[in-house]
Amino acid sequence: MIERLTALEKRYEELTALMADPEVLADPERLQAYAREQASLEDIVVLFREYRTVERQIAETEALLADEDLEPELADLARSELAALRERRERLAADLKEALRPRDPNDSKNVIVEIRAGAGGEEAALFAADLFRMYSRYAERQGWQVDLVDAHPTEMGGFREVIFQVRGRGAYSRLKFESGVHRVQRVPVTEANGRIHTSTATVAVLPEMGEVEVQINPADLRIEVFRASGPGGQNVNKVETAVRITHLPTGIVVTCQDERSQLRNRQKALAVLRARLYDLEQRKLAEQVEKTRRAQVGTGERSEKIRTYNFPQDRVTDHRIGLTLHNLQAILDGELDDLIEALILDDRVRREAAQGVASR
Repeated sequence: MIERLTALEKRYEELTALMADPEVLADPERLQAYAREQASLEDIVVLFREYRTVERQIAETEALLADEDLEPELADLARSELAALRERRERLAADLKEALRPRDPNDSKNVIVEIRAGAGGEEAALFAADLFRMYSRYAERQGWQVDLVDAHPTEMGGFREVIFQVRGRGAYSRLKFESGVHRVQRVPVTEANGRIHTSTATVAVLPEMGEVEVQINPADLRIEVFRASGPGGQNVNKVETAVRITHLPTGIVVTCQDERSQLRNRQKALAVLRARLYDLEQRKLAEQVEKTRRAQVGTGERSEKIRTYNFPQDRVTDHRIGLTLHNLQAILDGELDDLIEALILDDRVRREAAQGVASR
């Protein structure tokens, strides 16, 4: 373990030197890639350095206790300190062992989240807006940045579709389990008789990929520009800043009209396209049948839910792990940590069990 940790620390220091190289500073893509890699190593390097510090303190304390002329009172203090140091070393060793477990290589990446109204008409669109607010508030609590890419609002304040980027350390590791069909049970604002309706929205969480990771042939793109529009289709911009990119080999279409700059809209649209192409390739490797994100989020039918938000019972249930929490409003306000931590733990247990079976 120490050899692996030493190698990681060496790589961390190499990355620090590389990011100070003028040639790298002149190449934003390489600089960003190195920065991401270093960020992914930082926590474990900090832990390892603390572990070595504690090891050194233990050695010094043991040497002090070996002195036969040491006063009894100082010897008692040293023994007490030594016990605390050894306990600290054990905790750090356990933390380091956990940090060295195999991880999803995309965990440190930013994400692109796509929310679409499913079954339920206008109520589904309103629920999609609730989910967008929920993830935005959660990102705010984490200190992450949210950038809107594209949205198709309804007149009542819902979204038929909303796509946004979440930029922040570990965003994918925390949000990747949110992909799937989310179901809501409540009395819609459009319901005059007070009956509870069931509606759905689909969520897709895709890791944001760099140009080096997903290369796109410019000849495979059809790029169109047009005026951005608001609810009802009215033009909200007098110049053509909105961008629509079609990837001809796959038929994937990405639109971005949130920025006032055509260049920024184009950059955002390309980021979404790279994420979708990566997601598509991963599906092929996993031998999944569908070529679109529907394989990830399903069709939006009510029976395909991963999570239910039940308003009358103030209940949120994640059906994958059988967890029910009775703090629906807090969760919709972005307090997702209890759900996310439980999903991460379940994933870890499943991976460890799979590794145990494979090693037999």
